[in-house]
Parts: sequence; structure tokens; C-alpha cells
Amino acid sequence: MEKQLVVILGGGESGVGAAMLAQQKGYEVFLSDSGHIQERYQAKLRQLNISFEELGHTYEKIMSAAEVIKSPGIPSSTALIKSLQEAGIPIISEIEFAKRFTSAKTVCITGSNGKTTTTMLIYHILRRAGLNVGLAGNIGNSFAEMVATSSFDWYVLELSSFMLDDMYHFKADIAVLLNITPDHLDRYDYKLENYAKSKMRITQNQGSEDVFVYCADDVETLRVMDTMQINARKYAFSLNQELPLGGFVKQESIQININPNQNNKFTMSISELALQGKHNLYNSMASGIVAKVLDIRNSTIRESMGDFKNIAHRLEHVARISGVDYINDSKATNVNSTWYALESVSSDVILIMGGVDKGNDYSMLKDMVQQKVKAIVCLGKDNKRIHEAFEDDVDVIVNTFSAHEAVQVAYHLAKKGDTVLLSPACASFDLFKNYEDRGDQFKAAVKEL
Repeated sequence: MEKQLVVILGGGESGVGAAMLAQQKGYEVFLSDSGHIQERYQAKLRQLNISFEELGHTYEKIMSAAEVIKSPGIPSSTALIKSLQEAGIPIISEIEFAKRFTSAKTVCITGSNGKTTTTMLIYHILRRAGLNVGLAGNIGNSFAEMVATSSFDWYVLELSSFMLDDMYHFKADIAVLLNITPDHLDRYDYKLENYAKSKMRITQNQGSEDVFVYCADDVETLRVMDTMQINARKYAFSLNQELPLGGFVKQESIQININPNQNNKFTMSISELALQGKHNLYNSMASGIVAKVLDIRNSTIRESMGDFKNIAHRLEHVARISGVDYINDSKATNVNSTWYALESVSSDVILIMGGVDKGNDYSMLKDMVQQKVKAIVCLGKDNKRIHEAFEDDVDVIVNTFSAHEAVQVAYHLAKKGDTVLLSPACASFDLFKNYEDRGDQFKAAVKEL
């Protein structure tokens, strides 16, 4: 019998993982990328004799696919994707494909902000509790590669809206939606409701035996939930109200209870949490609810939440030099993330921001900038919109075109007791490879001071 052809579009982490799994499952595999494929991924493909092309697409070959697995970074509006849709060739995500070949259960986390931190914290708690658990998705290894090479009972998956868009039969056993704030609107016709619907796909196919965890304080989440039927058991978390079931804050402690008979409540003092700042209370409550659903012992949850180390590029303390703190929050690629970062800093701030603007609305930062920011250092090729947004709120706005230059300028503007905060509110592709590269260059420049 002739092998079915699976075409993979995109030669990054998720694409190469999908290629490995497809080959293992007996498909003929062809991977195509319109750009350059990194050498380490090329080496993997060559080692496995998987045929691939870069810097362009062979249309004829791609159009003969039985199925296409698309990288989350490729918009559906591209000509190639439109042609595939017109030809009726199914297009799915790597996550959807991988799930076909594993019976492992999944905890899936999405949201505009906080999803990486929450994913890592849930993974940390589950591992400490002794579960046989893998970590994949938008973070670390691709899910498909892990399904191909390892055998876990549980996976903690960070899912972006782009991944969810190409998922149809996939089901999350436990789904977590942290928040919905304007992000990536360029991919959703600049309509927040389209993006919100995309995020809510995390609940698709869930039944009454599954769990959906959400934020009761998030207006957009509540708005879109009103328009849908959600079959899963629901648990909310809130900073603003005491909830009969779920998570809330009372007397400087987070309290979590998922059982109406109250006997196994989890409480932990806010001051003992490893993750500080208001936004992290949400992340900790969401993680705690998941842990309680899985019946993990309170002592294990408490230890995990007390000693968790956050990831690089997310409010990462780099150094204190001459009494000035330098913080790398390069992962803040949207306005809301930058708001969270400013909210968590208590001193005066020199804010380094800018990059590729994804249709940002800077008005939500205005109050925070007026209260805390004494100067803005722009780091990007085109900073016009940042100048327009904040020229009445801060006295100093300076343009810079490299991380080194931005750090030098910030160093001269900062006084003892200030914080220099890299929290760009924008994507990084104008001057950097990605947000990690931006963060690494910032850290290197700080170390040269």
C-alpha cells in the first residue's frame, strides 16, 4: 500500500517534532519552510532521512498532501494556506496530530498573559507530586517529538491561540484560561471577539468529566463564556470576591477549595509564595486549583509554590548596579504584560520598550506610566506610536537601536533606588531574532556596565 503523504509547513520546533512523529507512524513526510531552517533542525531531519526544503515552497508537492500540519506562526491568510483550503486538504496543528498517538491525559494552559509561568508552575507541582509528567507545547520541546520519543501519563501543555486555531478533535482533560486581553489582533481582523473565541477553543470537546479553570475577574472571559455552552466542571479564581468553589484571596492568603464539604481546603500565605505581584496571585491560584483537582497533597502544593523558580525573560532580576535594579522582562510582547510588569515594581522606573507593534492600544498603560515611569527608552526601528502615546506623561523619551545603546542610556538616566525595566510591549523581530535574543542582549549589556 502506498504511504500517505503528510506535508509539514514550518521547520521550527513544532514542525520538526511533527515530522519525526509522522515518519515514526509510517507516513511519507515532506517538510517545507519559506524561510531558513536552523542548522540544528536541519541536522535532525537529515539524520532521519526526512525530505525537506527551505527558502520556498514546491506547490505541486504540497498540494498532493493527504494532510498538512501547519506551524502556528503561519497565518491562515497566506496564499498557500488559502489554496490548500480551497483544495479541501485538511490543515491541522502539531498538537492535534500528536494527540492522536497518545492516551496520556493533558493539562492545557492558555491566556494572553502568564501562561508560561503557570504552565511551568503546574509542571513543577505535578513532578514533585510524583506524577509521570511531560512539559510541551509553546514551551520547551514539541509535543509531537515527546510523543514520538517518550512515554508520559500526563502532559502539561502551554497553548497559544494560533495552536488552538488548528485544533479540532483534541480535548483537554483540564483546561486553564488565565485571561483574554488584546494581543495578536493583527491575526484576528483586529477584533477582540475573534481572538476571544480562539482562546475558548481550549474548552472544545470537553465533557462533564473534564475541568475548566478560569478567572472570574476577567471581563472578556466572562463575556465570551456567556455566548457558549461549556460542559466541563468549572472552577474560577478571583482577587475581588470570595468564591464558594475555586480560588480566592482572604486575610493575606490564597484559599482554594474544590470540594463543597470544605474539609480539605488549601491555604497559603501570600508572603510565602515564590511568585510575587498581583498577576502572579492569579497564576498561583490557577495552578493550585489544578493541583487540588488532581488530589495532590496540600504539603506538596505548598512546597512547590514556595520554591518555584520563574523562567528566564519574565521579570528576571539581572543585577543591582550602584543601587539600581535591572529587570529583564523581554517576554512581555504585549501591552498587558508590560502593565503587569510595571504593577509589580515599587520604585521609579526607567522603561525600555518598543519593537514590532501588533496594533497595540497603549492607553491602558497611561495611568501606570504617569505613576511610576520617569523616562522611556525606545528600543525599535519605528517608535513613533510610543512617542505619540506617552509624550504628555513622561519628560524624557529617547530612541535607541540596540540593546547596548538602550542600557547605556538607561544607566545614565537612573538614580540610586530606581529600576531599569526592559518590558517592550512589542514583538522583537525588527532588531532581534526573537524575545530570547532581545533578553540575552539586554543581560549582556547590563553585565558590561
